[in-house]
Amino acid sequence: MPTVSFVPACTDVAIRDMADMASEIWHEYWPIVLTDEQIDYMVDTMQSFESIKREIREEGYLYWFVLDETGARVGYLSVRPETEDGEQACDIQSGDGKLFVSKVYLRKEERGKHYASRMLDFCGDICRANGLSSMYLHVNKQNEMGIRAYKGRGWHVAEASVSDIGRGFVMDDYIMAKDVPLD
Repeated sequence: MPTVSFVPACTDVAIRDMADMASEIWHEYWPIVLTDEQIDYMVDTMQSFESIKREIREEGYLYWFVLDETGARVGYLSVRPETEDGEQACDIQSGDGKLFVSKVYLRKEERGKHYASRMLDFCGDICRANGLSSMYLHVNKQNEMGIRAYKGRGWHVAEASVSDIGRGFVMDDYIMAKDVPLD
């Protein structure tokens, strides 16, 4: 497994850098599934400086850059702890609950190097450190590489979900979940 480190994105400069990275990754990866119009819309509404800053400051999300052993940024990760009833937790030590793994993204040249495995291990560590019994995420139904990778790490499809995200676009996803042993 590669050695990685996680650096929180907390400042406006870091958040802007993350939004730039998100745009780069999304415009490279998603044309296999989504139209350019939908990619632009989703980047603007879910991956922009303003949306990332709002999620961090108002919605309880935590963001990290993922760095390789040389310190180069290879991707980014975002999570949000939730209480048992699905509400956002006020802080990461939310007790019994679950972790919403919101974003697990890598640059094209970094895929296949097991960085995503390290990112998911980190999410499991967050759960164990804070008494969260499970994690879940959304994955596009056509993202075969992602689905295969998650299943290979013990995740299962919990349900299918179609969400209207505005402007006539939908997210057609599987919600995948994984229990986290707390011992």
